[in-house]
Amino acid sequence: MRKYLFFLCLCCLSIVNTAEAIVVIANTPDKSIQLNRQQVRNLFMGGVIPYDLEAIALPSENQTRVLFNTKVIGLTESRIQSYWAQMRFTGRKRAPKEADSENLLLEYLKNNEGSVGYLPEGMSIPEKLTVIYTTL
Repeated sequence: MRKYLFFLCLCCLSIVNTAEAIVVIANTPDKSIQLNRQQVRNLFMGGVIPYDLEAIALPSENQTRVLFNTKVIGLTESRIQSYWAQMRFTGRKRAPKEADSENLLLEYLKNNEGSVGYLPEGMSIPEKLTVIYTTL
């Protein structure tokens, strides 16, 4: 039984390590903007950052969002939903807008200056958009 449990743990670790990277991209005229993980987390959780940017998220069931929440936000979807419910109830903050898919998010970013979203690293990103953060 211990062998199987050990094997299962190794499989899970290999899946986590091979998970694809996430890029955070922005439609901004300042191509030199680079954010760190904490600034990206603040942007998507309603915190303060030194730039005027608007976060756009993917739907909660989207696999890219699950990876983003794990690698950048550091919370599960249920914890994030609980946080936003509390913020709405107290009237302090609003959750980011959501795009229904990666392609619609990319289209929204291209058409709205100051918008920021996240995509899997392999997606083609137009020159108009700037990568401001990449997970490892």
